[in-house]
Amino acid sequence: MLTPHALPALFSSEDCAQVIALAEAASLAEARLVGGRRQSEIRRARIAWLDDQPETEWISARLARAFAEANRAAFDFAVEGFDERAQVALYDGSEQGGFDWHSDVGDGPLARRRKLTVVVQLSDPGDYEGGELEINGDGRPRTADRAQGAAIAFPAFALHRVAPVTRGRRWSLTLWAHGPSFR
Repeated sequence: MLTPHALPALFSSEDCAQVIALAEAASLAEARLVGGRRQSEIRRARIAWLDDQPETEWISARLARAFAEANRAAFDFAVEGFDERAQVALYDGSEQGGFDWHSDVGDGPLARRRKLTVVVQLSDPGDYEGGELEINGDGRPRTADRAQGAAIAFPAFALHRVAPVTRGRRWSLTLWAHGPSFR
């Protein structure tokens, strides 16, 4: 199935604030594409990677349960684990932050093995305008729930984008599940 799978209320507003604080403490850097390329016409964001630290274990545990639920309910992909750290992204309206249509599968040993993507909405939807996460896995784009703490799972090969943020700041948390290459 290529249709995204919603995971409502995965994080509380307090959880979201805690994830944002961890990202800010880790120092945000300019986002790059797979392979380390900079292309501001495609992606305008700053990111922080959440390392495997004791204070982030609860995030990893919650995301692992969400992946398992989504995979059982909607995808049934062969998933072996999480080979990349969780990424927090900041899309700033003053920079028209966004990420044009792309998939999460690409060059490189890790990106080739990405099976599922989960994105958690960390911002309160009233804090920004624009910035819709749209997923197009079957020729019909769908917009993800903007509720703070809501998450959505979708195949990593599905086209998706973050529309430009026109006001305020949109924060999100992304993690990928990995497995054998698609054949």
